[in-house]
Amino acid sequence: MMFWRSVVFKLWFTFLLLITVVLIILTVMLLEYFEQYHMELSKKELTSNAVKASSILEQHPDIGMDIVWELLDESAAAAIVTEGNTAISPDSEYSKETLESALARQDLKTAITTNKQTIKTIKLRDSGTNDEIEVTISAVPILKDHKAVGAIYVFQNLSVLNDTKNSTTKFIVLAAVVAIILTTIFAFFLLTRITAPLRKMREAAMELARGNFETTVPIWSQDEIGELSIAFNQMAKRLNFNVNALSQEKEQLGNILSGMADGVLTFNKNGSLLITNPPAERFLQYWHYEQGSSEPLQEQVPDEVKELFQMAIGTGEEQIAEMKLSHKSWVIIVSPLYNQDQIRGAIAVIRDMTEERKLDKLRNDFIANVSHELRTPISMLQGYSEAIVDNIAQSEEEKQEMAQIIYDESLRMGRLVNELLDLARMEAGHLELMLESVEMTSFFHRVSRKFNAVAKEKNIDMTMDIQEDMKPFTMDVDKMEQVVTNILDNCIRHTQENGKVTLKAKSDDVGIYLDIQDSGVGIKEEDLPYIFERFYKADKARTRGSSGTGLGLAIAKNIIEAHNGHISVTSKYGQGTTFFIFLPRNVE
Repeated sequence: MMFWRSVVFKLWFTFLLLITVVLIILTVMLLEYFEQYHMELSKKELTSNAVKASSILEQHPDIGMDIVWELLDESAAAAIVTEGNTAISPDSEYSKETLESALARQDLKTAITTNKQTIKTIKLRDSGTNDEIEVTISAVPILKDHKAVGAIYVFQNLSVLNDTKNSTTKFIVLAAVVAIILTTIFAFFLLTRITAPLRKMREAAMELARGNFETTVPIWSQDEIGELSIAFNQMAKRLNFNVNALSQEKEQLGNILSGMADGVLTFNKNGSLLITNPPAERFLQYWHYEQGSSEPLQEQVPDEVKELFQMAIGTGEEQIAEMKLSHKSWVIIVSPLYNQDQIRGAIAVIRDMTEERKLDKLRNDFIANVSHELRTPISMLQGYSEAIVDNIAQSEEEKQEMAQIIYDESLRMGRLVNELLDLARMEAGHLELMLESVEMTSFFHRVSRKFNAVAKEKNIDMTMDIQEDMKPFTMDVDKMEQVVTNILDNCIRHTQENGKVTLKAKSDDVGIYLDIQDSGVGIKEEDLPYIFERFYKADKARTRGSSGTGLGLAIAKNIIEAHNGHISVTSKYGQGTTFFIFLPRNVE
């Protein structure tokens, strides 16, 4: 910071200016006073000398003139006028013509004519040098028998007064300069003592501005500056405490917002976005992606959120809506925020309801599927049993056929109930595996042979690509056979005549890799995420014989996961489906 902008310079300049003005005024007044004083003193001295000279001449007319010349000061001159005669002091600096021209003035003759003392300051022109000089003349009448018989004139050149005045001026100016220098030194010393603590406080304030709230200033004295230092330290301490408290609250609030599963958007009264958390940012990213924006724009939110915000601000009540975005369901709750009685903004809570809606759909589908799967066998049981009770069947063959249908449907219902119970136990974690070491090559050949007849009947080319030297693998044979059987059954059922089903299996030190591929009708893209859910069927017609219970793949998925494995599926509608199964060698 430049010196002339500092407090020291401003105070010093103000202090110096004040002292300078005071000294100038005092100097002028002193000079005027001394000038008047010397002038009056000179006039009194001239008059006194003139009076003494007049008295001597009155008392000693013969020798008085010589005494008068000795009495006068060297800087003065005198002229004695008596009865038309004029005598001039021999050492006079003025010429006779100059003094005679002055004595010819009428205003100086009044000392003789009026018998009164006269003193005048006039300007004379020196006949020798032709310079104009200023002199003071004191005229005193010479009395004889109380009558003026002449006068004595004493001349004093004012240049003597000017010399005295100049000497006095030099002395006063020198004293003023010394006073200003001493004042400057004293002012700098004093102001430095005053401003040093202020500079320390300024440096401490800059440290506070940089975030160093541990800064303190030393206490220099017990005066107002010391009290200011104490107050500054207390302020810094309190500020440090408040900032730490705010930081902790902000960090806690940030952790709460970051840890929330729901998204949070905070708006001010003008609708500007203030605070977001990661779930809310993901929601905005989904929206920007759906809008086709390559980069999200700051403070841009969906129109649905803006409308809810305006309604919440306008009505002062909570607003709720649901919107679809990127195959996801979002519930948006916008509530107004109050500052005492005034609305200062709003907060929007965005909840991803995709899983809940999916579960609702699965629950509804589960109820519909169970009802559908049970309604048909129950209707057949009821119908054929009524036919038997009402003796509609006439022959034993007909009764036997009806009884066989009732028996088959009861078995179907039993399988459905058992599969539901097995699936419930698996999902509850109560699945018990009967682990044993199995030769995997013979296992896959044995399972695939069960479908040779069905494949031949539908003219389906069933190909096996199984590694011959596969190492034994520890697993539950019955349950894994159920998995492979279910998947092969699905592939053959959904493959048209002259199609192809391929089973590939290989093994290494990590685990077993199994691919089952068909060239069937495939699965639609929107059905793929739900293919392993209970009762989910890509075949919406639900025709008997072409569709199972819808539990097979769900059971297969649970069995694979119980073996710490993984199952997935890829499919293109109309081109076929491929199931991938991986079983790691760490079941024990």
